[in-house]
Amino acid sequence: MATVIRFARHGSKKRPYFRIVVQDKRAPRDGRFIDHIGSFEPVKGDSSVTVARDRLSYWLSVGAEMSNSVKNRLKSKLAELRTEATATPSTDKRSPEAR
Repeated sequence: MATVIRFARHGSKKRPYFRIVVQDKRAPRDGRFIDHIGSFEPVKGDSSVTVARDRLSYWLSVGAEMSNSVKNRLKSKLAELRTEATATPSTDKRSPEAR
């Protein structure tokens, strides 16, 4: 099954609220979803994006594609995810000079 991470619109007229959901690619925008991983309130601005990083990284690892609008909104969150994935914490407790 091809999956996509996209926005599902909720809220009332002139007060949109979007959920970031994982759906089958063939499902309608506000239709049935597999997983709810975050939300976005455009009335509050770009800082109102919340996303469960562990679920996002899981769905990306199993091959889910992001829609262009979600990708644009999550640019900063994706950069954080990439730096966390590449940063490996050192288990050596000695000082840097002793190594």
